[in-house]
Amino acid sequence: MKKLAMYINGAFETGFTGQWRDVLNPATEEAIAQEPKGSGADVDRAVAAARAAQPAWERLPAVERGAYLRKIAAGIRARADALTDTIVAEGGKTKDLARVEVMFTADYLDYQAEWARRYEGEVIQSDRPRENIFLFKRPLGVIAGILPWNFPFFLIARKMGPALLAGNTIVIKPSSITPINCHIFAEIVHESGLPAGVFNVVNGAGAEIGQALAAHPQVDMVSLTGSVAAGRQVMEAAAANITKVSLELGGKAPAIVLKDADIDLAVKAILASRVGNSGQICNCAERVYVHSSIHAAFVEKITAAMQAVRYGNPAEAAEGALEMGPLIEERAVEAVAEKVQRAVAQGANLVCGGNRAPGKGYFFEPTVLTNVDNSMDIMQEETFGPVLPIAIFDTLDQVIALANDSAFGLTSSVYTTNLNEAFYVIRRLQFGETYLNRENFEAMQGFHAGWNAAADQLADTTMDPRTRMLRRIRMEDAEQASQIFSLLMGDDVPPRKAFIVENADDFDRSKIDT
Repeated sequence: MKKLAMYINGAFETGFTGQWRDVLNPATEEAIAQEPKGSGADVDRAVAAARAAQPAWERLPAVERGAYLRKIAAGIRARADALTDTIVAEGGKTKDLARVEVMFTADYLDYQAEWARRYEGEVIQSDRPRENIFLFKRPLGVIAGILPWNFPFFLIARKMGPALLAGNTIVIKPSSITPINCHIFAEIVHESGLPAGVFNVVNGAGAEIGQALAAHPQVDMVSLTGSVAAGRQVMEAAAANITKVSLELGGKAPAIVLKDADIDLAVKAILASRVGNSGQICNCAERVYVHSSIHAAFVEKITAAMQAVRYGNPAEAAEGALEMGPLIEERAVEAVAEKVQRAVAQGANLVCGGNRAPGKGYFFEPTVLTNVDNSMDIMQEETFGPVLPIAIFDTLDQVIALANDSAFGLTSSVYTTNLNEAFYVIRRLQFGETYLNRENFEAMQGFHAGWNAAADQLADTTMDPRTRMLRRIRMEDAEQASQIFSLLMGDDVPPRKAFIVENADDFDRSKIDT
């Protein structure tokens, strides 16, 4: 069985003597590799290597930094077959989707490399005569990239490409569920001749390695793609050092099918957005709102399409033979099954699916639910599985309100042949990305610019507008206000936390103006 190695300061560390974690194939439940469980000491060494390498890397012309990205992209293409098979084996993706991820990653690195000659500053008019202000762009320093398991290969490049091009160095923590592809990525990086310390990989559990990276005083920015819970933990860890944080968290993307939509197109696109990666994509359609006039026709067609979905072990099937593989692990199957059961208990109609598929592997049947509304958990909680709840609406304003009634704000989609109505809806949807008459799959140039978070997990932070509060400070309180402001904005963390704990509940929430 293959044993993976951490990649620190330009070398693979093969002498690891700590504990190992088995990496499982979700289609067979068999162990296919072992990952080293790193420690805080490994994080320290990786960050130190990245810190030491960063000044020289920054001094390289941007076009030379971009040239390394092109070399890595070429290395990815040269090993596309092996990478595709690896992503299929550890992640359960179909061969088609795995190959798309590999080739899209290579194209993305080439795209980022193209920005080398667009890495420009500005000349700004000064208020003083005979003076100009020159704005120079500088890298932050050391970036920590914490990865999920659902698109583990592409997201290495998503975090590494812009960071390296801008002159930063990076430490990557791959998901412990899907770490093999990252090991191959590190091999490709090594073969490219990238200077030692610019790119590093530390393996291990998120609770230890991710937290150690987020809390590290020598890390200048943390970029995480993952759950809301993980995002909250990263923010809390980063707060001690006032470290910049970039988060892409969960989603509950609404798909809105207007009365004049091309139903066949909507069915095709929504199906692809729901069963792609077995429904384990944060930006894909999770709840559907269909106009009452076409609801019956849409349900009939989407049900037939879901029942026709071919799924199985993707490693044993030819490219194009399957639309869906397994869920990622046992607890994922249990979580999806529980959500479906709870939806039925709350009044939803189970049209098809709803159960774990028999046999070996973490497979779940494509599922359609009707008679749902926004009061149900299935319309509010992220569901990482092939489950499609379908609700009815009558007016544009009604469906806009229903779509926006969510703690998530990542992506959305609209299906219509009326451009005026399309823009009427799009302008009012509170989501970072809206797809029009197409599947939920980002463009090369795009990124999820969503907002919001799970209210039940972040209600005690300033991210939730329902608990956010502005307090009026009167002139006679100026001295005290100044003291409190200095306390809250200062570097001394314990007194700040103590003040918040002691004073957070000294108001009547019912009287808060929202």
